[in-house]
Amino acid sequence: MLNKPVNYGDKQTSWGSVLLLKARELAHNLTGKSKELDFVSPEFGVKRVDSHEIRQKILSISYVDWKKLGFSKGTLHYMKQNAKSDKPFTLNNHVLERVKAWESLVSGGVVSGGVN
Repeated sequence: MLNKPVNYGDKQTSWGSVLLLKARELAHNLTGKSKELDFVSPEFGVKRVDSHEIRQKILSISYVDWKKLGFSKGTLHYMKQNAKSDKPFTLNNHVLERVKAWESLVSGGVVSGGVN
């Protein structure tokens, strides 16, 4: 998460660098070197990937189809466990892309039907 890019000032930097700059800004404020303190910019936002729709797609994918897409059965197993729980979870970008495109891949004939 700290390596994700963010626009800060007039350039794009990582959240880790912004955190370091904000800590320095706080230290300068506490020692009296600076009177201004701004924790509002840049605005932090988290985009969740574990929506209800994604959870349902994961639960509907068969192991046979998933294997034909080039992923291991274990990956789908743990994804299904995460989808069944109420806890938030994340997916790697390449896995998320395949989950989102799964229905079109199946209907497009790339993967032929299978049963859980």
